[in-house]
This record gives sequence, structure tokens and C-alpha cells, in this order.
Amino acid sequence: MNRRRNNINGLIIHSDRGVQYASKDYRDVLKGKKISQSMSRKGNCWDNAVQESFFHTLKTECLYRIGFIPNFEDLRRILFDYIEVFYNRKRRHSALGYLSPTAYAQQIA
Repeated sequence: MNRRRNNINGLIIHSDRGVQYASKDYRDVLKGKKISQSMSRKGNCWDNAVQESFFHTLKTECLYRIGFIPNFEDLRRILFDYIEVFYNRKRRHSALGYLSPTAYAQQIA
């Protein structure tokens, strides 16, 4: 979620069926924040295809090229630079008419 957007009413978090997402603690946190949870059907990768595609792109365009990242702060900076500086603002997406996500969001606002 974009930190600049303060309204989380109606927010839905979608995930696979990993144990961390099915845990009572995780579900309680979501419930406490009035966030709805959605989970993929068992054994169906297509339910989360957009997110799976994003992580594939992140790995192939960024992480695999860098190799070993020695500490958490470096990883955090690398991920921020890739996602916020490049992926959201510069990288063109065919599904968005070859606009960046930022340009697309501005266009439909």
C-alpha cells in the first residue's frame, strides 16, 4: 500500500496459502485494522498471477543481477530504488498501455 494514501477502508490483502498468511496472529492483525483477507485457491497459481509476475520481474531485472546482498539496509535501499524509483515511475508496462504505473495512475485520476 502506498504510505501516502491514508485511507485503508475497503483494503483487501491477497496472498497465497502460505502458513504465515493463514496464521491466527496474521489474521488477527488484519482483523484489528479492518482489512479483508483474500487467499488463492489451493494449487491454483493463476489466482495470484499479477503478483507472481511482479516478483519474477523483480528477481530477473534486479536481484539476480546484483547477487549477494550483505545486509538488510542495503537490501532495503536496493528494493526501494527498484520499486519506487524505477518500476513505478519509469518502467513501462504493456498492461497499462506502455505507461509507467505512476503515469497511468495520474491519467486515470
